[in-house]
Amino acid sequence: MKKLVIIPTYNEKENILSIVNTVLSLQGEYDILVIDDGSPDGTAQIIKDNIPKHPGRLFLEERAGKLGLGTAYIHGFKWALSKEYDYIFEMDADFSHNPKDLERLYTACEIDGADVAIGSRYVKGGATENWPLDRLIYSKGGSAYTRIITGMPVKDPTAGFVCYKSKVLAAINLDKVNFIGYAFQIEMKFASWRLGFKLKEVPITFIDRKIGVSKMSKGIIKEAILGVLNMQWQHITGRFIKNIKRVYVSFFL
Repeated sequence: MKKLVIIPTYNEKENILSIVNTVLSLQGEYDILVIDDGSPDGTAQIIKDNIPKHPGRLFLEERAGKLGLGTAYIHGFKWALSKEYDYIFEMDADFSHNPKDLERLYTACEIDGADVAIGSRYVKGGATENWPLDRLIYSKGGSAYTRIITGMPVKDPTAGFVCYKSKVLAAINLDKVNFIGYAFQIEMKFASWRLGFKLKEVPITFIDRKIGVSKMSKGIIKEAILGVLNMQWQHITGRFIKNIKRVYVSFFL
């Protein structure tokens, strides 16, 4: 089974080499694709210098400018599908996600039958460390809000530590994914769920970054709030239009 870990980066020179070496040292043989959005701190060059040390296992895609988390992952998903990877993982560069938990996400898919495995902070056994109270309130409140609006049975819908079976990504129209921030994470899970794939949450401990600067912003939070409403509205109107077409076909054709 071919496994790929996608790591988007922007100014992660303090973290990137350590996270790459840690993931590549795991027994599960995970390849890595770093997608760098023109980091001015030289993150991409660090990867370039290390690619010869890991032939066939470490890859780099460079993009011109900071284009957003969601578009980085979409780029990575398409790359992974073109290379025929079986399992594709999302992961942060800053050790907020413990690389050792990659195997637990993989096991949830390969052994336990999940199509999408989600590293979850909010199921039993999950936790956060070093988070300020206001961020915890925003995160938990946003998760509850998403469940209420969409009905999706996922307790941590904005989680960014995820394993997808390739068939899930192949089934989603990636060109139609709209959002670039945390709403992107919700949209991908929502699309997977609506397509009938099995989602499973795996408890993890999320540790706030110790080095570097958080990419969180008010714009990202706003996108997530409005994005959830938009996703559900599109689903409802789309289902309504399909029903109208079905009635039309039944009666007039």
